[in-house]
Amino acid sequence: MILKPLLFIGILILGIGASFLPTRSLTKPLKETRNVYMVPVHDSTKNVVAGSWIRITQDINIGKYFDYMDSLVSVYDSVVPYPLSEHLLAHANPWIIDTLANTDYYRMMARDSFVYDQRKLLVLRLSDSIIIPDSVTASNIQNSFKKTHLDINIPEFKLRIYKDSSLLYTFPIRVGKNTKKYLAMVDKTTDLRTKSGRGKIVRHEKDPDFYNPVNHERFYTTKRDDDKTTLMPQIPWIETEINGIRNGQMIHPTTNPETLGKASSNGCIGTRESDAWIIYYYAPLETRITIRYHLEFTNGKGEKVKLNDIYEYVY
Repeated sequence: MILKPLLFIGILILGIGASFLPTRSLTKPLKETRNVYMVPVHDSTKNVVAGSWIRITQDINIGKYFDYMDSLVSVYDSVVPYPLSEHLLAHANPWIIDTLANTDYYRMMARDSFVYDQRKLLVLRLSDSIIIPDSVTASNIQNSFKKTHLDINIPEFKLRIYKDSSLLYTFPIRVGKNTKKYLAMVDKTTDLRTKSGRGKIVRHEKDPDFYNPVNHERFYTTKRDDDKTTLMPQIPWIETEINGIRNGQMIHPTTNPETLGKASSNGCIGTRESDAWIIYYYAPLETRITIRYHLEFTNGKGEKVKLNDIYEYVY
């Protein structure tokens, strides 16, 4: 599978978990206004002060979400005393991240709601409000980003998000197969094992195109674990640079969570859709990442754990 504008190794079969929190309808606008304290905002953009609430004036679905957030950043970045970003806005309004996570296919199905086109699901609604954080809040969020790092242990099939030494999240993942395979998109036989090392996040692909790396054919739909077919969802893919090399190894969702906990990808690191949204918002550009291959470790209970050598590195 490849993403525009680069070629990438991972074939995307996105996946979702079924656990969820109660949430409002994602398929139609709410009639009630969000219950928030509204700070008056001046009509002139130049007079907007950090700490003000911005009222949403139209329903925004996933298909329009990134353009809308980019427009807010473009308008308000010059009138606040700090560099504004989409990631900073989302962390100042964490309900946005929760709403996006709850759009995943399997969470929606758990609420008896089949969604063929995820891009039509609403994220921001008329009369919702987004706060432009004050300088203190913004500084705290920015400092938090600097302390955040991703940790992946390949044979454990786990991705963890840390802030300094504090564990924030643990997510199940899938990793590359223990094999070599000819991929038409690069016209050569490729080692599909996920590469280990240290590095950083270097790019986000917010609106990916999807290609099968084996035959280099583009596709638009996916067959879910329940045998239903949907359009491919729009969820950001995260590009890594490991040991100074950009080899197309991505972190991205899979539409088939049955493949999680397995060496089942073409090299990329696959997650549930809901988890992919959270990872994206905890992984702005330059976020540090470590990809390990540790077979033995001590867990949080002080127990010794020995994992299967899925890549047969130890003889």
